[in-house]
Amino acid sequence: MKLSKKLEENLKVFKERLGIGETFDTLSREFKVAGKNAALIYIDGFIKDVITSRLLASLMKVERQEIVPNVIQKLLDGTLDYFEIDKADTVEEVISQVLAGPLALLIDGEETAIILDVREYPGRQPQEPDIERVSRGSRDGFVETVVFNTTLIRRRLRDPNLRFEMIKVGKRSQSDVAVCYIKDIADENLINTIKNRLENIEVDGIPMAEKSVEEFIVDKKLWWNPFPTVRYTERPDVAAVHLLEGHVLVMVDTSPSVMILPVTLFHHLEHAEEYREDMAVGVYFRLVRFLGVLISFFLPPLWILFALYPEFLPSNLAFIGPQEPGNVPILLQFILGELGIDMIRMAGVHTPSPLATSLGLIGAVLLGDFAVRVGLFAPETILYTALAAIGTFMTPSLEFAYAVRIWRIILVIITGIFGIWGLVGGLLISFIIIATTKSFNVPYLWPLIPLNLRALYTVLIRQPAPVKTRRPEFLNPRDPDSAPDFRKKRRGR
Repeated sequence: MKLSKKLEENLKVFKERLGIGETFDTLSREFKVAGKNAALIYIDGFIKDVITSRLLASLMKVERQEIVPNVIQKLLDGTLDYFEIDKADTVEEVISQVLAGPLALLIDGEETAIILDVREYPGRQPQEPDIERVSRGSRDGFVETVVFNTTLIRRRLRDPNLRFEMIKVGKRSQSDVAVCYIKDIADENLINTIKNRLENIEVDGIPMAEKSVEEFIVDKKLWWNPFPTVRYTERPDVAAVHLLEGHVLVMVDTSPSVMILPVTLFHHLEHAEEYREDMAVGVYFRLVRFLGVLISFFLPPLWILFALYPEFLPSNLAFIGPQEPGNVPILLQFILGELGIDMIRMAGVHTPSPLATSLGLIGAVLLGDFAVRVGLFAPETILYTALAAIGTFMTPSLEFAYAVRIWRIILVIITGIFGIWGLVGGLLISFIIIATTKSFNVPYLWPLIPLNLRALYTVLIRQPAPVKTRRPEFLNPRDPDSAPDFRKKRRGR
């Protein structure tokens, strides 16, 4: 719908469509510009008061001969001394802009509105993410404002080919979703696929931000498959590294988590700490993390098998298994132990910070100790449940940690019921599910399946920066070399 030349008609439309006078935070301010009636339409709480007051004062001082004819153009050319200015010719454009934060200037006799981006989002200062802490390195993290997040990335990548394309998602929420990539590195087909899927989202809103977007754009064949096919990060340095490799980021306004696409299983086992230390230390950290996750996944079901079926144990491992099984069956002990850890974790989330430490002590020490003393649990059950829990959260990816936890509980149950055939069958099913999972047509187990020995070596062994000069092949990057000139110099030595 085109704007009318009559200010009164435009205001009537906007009062009806935006609820001006009904909702307290949608406001209009009428005044005169060079003898002409004018009005500002805006959302209270978004605009910067000082800048808006200065602009309003300058508009009121404008003389008629300074802006006629071509009122709008002359205001844009010199009268309005502000950087972020645009025009809108339709009612829908003005409404979309106002609801996003900028204010609209309407002048009687003009069919074009001036959009002034004087918004200021409420938000917090960048700080280090709790999940991805490092002992050395930058302490800033993404926040809930997408514009601030793009700035944090641009501070690290001053590449003119870095692109942030904004897409509106949600019929009612009109949420800002930014697709971020480096134009001459990222695969064009991947970029177009992600953008098309975002543009085809048909829903009222995405109040849960990035998680809602993920469920719309991923191509999971099995929705109950818990293994995540995207990775989230709240660290700008991690996001920048993935952009340089050829990944695409999806950033949703109101969320500090940035989505990395596509990813493999091994991406969930990497951490920034490995690259903030010497190479040998980084390799050690990575291998310990891999070992911890493997122990978390395999140790409880294996112990259940040997505890319930000691005949499978060789004679030199006969000590494995509870000497005092306890009054509760071993299988039920493990299930109760896993549920108890989850209950403590969820209670910790909702517990005020000053009491969180006390809650952890009560849950981890007192309850476990009392359960053993009264004979309900075997000491080994507490030990292996604790080791599994520690191994689970050695990965910075919470989604992957929860997936490992769910499959571990399933393996424990079917091993306890069906014995060795349950363990073998459960492992086979889990391997098939992981092997057939894909993230935007990328095999989840790459470079293990399909096998790429050179890439697998770089995944398992953290590479020093001068050696890591090739971008991952599965991303099909336009520019496969990240440091071709440096590699030539090394060969020439």
